[in-house]
Amino acid sequence: IEIYRLHVDSKVTSRFAHTIITSKVVNRANESREATFEVELPKTAFITNFSMSIDGKVYPGVIKEKASAQQEYDTAVSHGQSAGLVKITGRKLEQFQVSVSIAAASKVTFELTYEELLKRQLGKLELLIKVRPKQLVKHFQIDVHIFEPQGIRFLETDTTFMTNELAQALIKVQSETKAHILFKPTVDQQKVNPEHDETLLDGDFVVRYDVKRAATAGDIQIVNGYFVHYFAPSEMPVLPKNVIFVIDRSGSMAGRKIAQTRDALLKILQDLRPEDHFSFITFSSRVAEWKSSLLQATAENVASAAAFMQTLSAGGGTDIHRALLAAVSLLDKAEGLPARTVSMIILLTDGQPTAGETNVEVIQENIQKAVNGKYALFCLGFGFDVSYKFLEKMALSNGGLARRIYENADATLQLQGFYQEVATPILMKIEMQYPENAVEGLTKNNFKLFFEGSEIIVSGKISNELDLLPVEIKAQSHASDLTLKEAANIKEKEQVFQNQSYIFGNFIERLWAYLTIQQLLEKSISAQEEDQKTLEAQALELSLQYSFVTPLTSMVVTKPTGQQQTELANKPSEAG
Repeated sequence: IEIYRLHVDSKVTSRFAHTIITSKVVNRANESREATFEVELPKTAFITNFSMSIDGKVYPGVIKEKASAQQEYDTAVSHGQSAGLVKITGRKLEQFQVSVSIAAASKVTFELTYEELLKRQLGKLELLIKVRPKQLVKHFQIDVHIFEPQGIRFLETDTTFMTNELAQALIKVQSETKAHILFKPTVDQQKVNPEHDETLLDGDFVVRYDVKRAATAGDIQIVNGYFVHYFAPSEMPVLPKNVIFVIDRSGSMAGRKIAQTRDALLKILQDLRPEDHFSFITFSSRVAEWKSSLLQATAENVASAAAFMQTLSAGGGTDIHRALLAAVSLLDKAEGLPARTVSMIILLTDGQPTAGETNVEVIQENIQKAVNGKYALFCLGFGFDVSYKFLEKMALSNGGLARRIYENADATLQLQGFYQEVATPILMKIEMQYPENAVEGLTKNNFKLFFEGSEIIVSGKISNELDLLPVEIKAQSHASDLTLKEAANIKEKEQVFQNQSYIFGNFIERLWAYLTIQQLLEKSISAQEEDQKTLEAQALELSLQYSFVTPLTSMVVTKPTGQQQTELANKPSEAG
């Protein structure tokens, strides 16, 4: 089985990425053989299309509601389950894999399309393409086109497999608003060494960039009556933080995990600003407060905390409930904190609650009551013994987010990286306001916090014949209350995309659908049961309308007769 052509074609328009992977395979044997199409795509992406064409006949994937697809599938395959076509394969990726049997000298073309909205983190947008053909490919190319009307501020490519030979196959062309990256290595350039047919192409091909930001009230883009509004202020004074680190030191943390946690916390302590306040709570079956109140991050207090960190050892059970209640109570009774500050609790645990209150529903309910919208709770789950679902629901119910920390040599860096994302809050209580009678289907437009280096994105549908779309942003900064106003000229904005030949026409509408589905699914995680059903029904309707493989839909892939006929592609979930 020879892959004679493998193309990755990615078009990024105003952060929305549309990627098509095409693989052409021929069976060089003189009998039937199994051809496998195996690609990895970002977890944040939704598959929107897949097809196989075998000797000119096309077998398309069809997106259906998950439950009904599963039913059909079970009927077709009475002899038990076969694994789905998609599975998680690492921190950022999931793998789509399908095999089909083809006759001698037959050809098959596989084509997979997926879409995602690139998310700005630490001042960068990142497009990740996984490259792993497992053999030399005669016609191999990665083709990335970027169009950002705001202008491209910087652009870099980064690969984990580059050699001097391969570097010659990489071409970058960049103008004010556009970039084109082409990576087209010859068969010789792909070889590990000239004698062997082993390929160098195995790893990540990453494009990182950011856009120029001039306007204070962000940037609005409009296509076909749908708008997207990007807001990412910078160079503003940082809001002081009050942080409580709640650290699991139960028996299972012993050894490398507690050592890595200690190393990360020592680095994080160095990163605290002098106007920040902080404290530590450690817990196993017992809960221990390092100090009975928050301390200012003076050099002396930071040194004393670092000395305490060195003594951290592990043993005992896991009383998450009492530890979090203790953290909330520390913040509740804190006195003399500066007026405009951001209070947060960062929980790091590697297990399920085993001591004290162990019913996760009771814990969630009590913590939500105690926090009562006053503080942000971030939950870091170390490894795979945690109940990620529990941590995610608790974080999302309390204005924060959950993250998995992988048990690898770089766990210290993962913990530091997470802290850096939340280390610099510069705005709180952000409201993005649009004329009520003129905008519908608005995505989330109120945000508790804005961190330096990230980006707020709001999208919606302009419902009547407006000439101008007025927007108003209200927020609190360290120094004052802000009100930013702007009015976007709709005709002018529509013009920007008119002459761009390679842009798919309704991309802002698809961006709006993608963002709406993501937010409905996120909301349903922390919603009550009856609300959950409504939110999921809305997300399902959009997933089907825009043909996205989301946690609520499945793609049914049908093969030629005589083979296991149908297979399902489902979206795997981190909470798995």
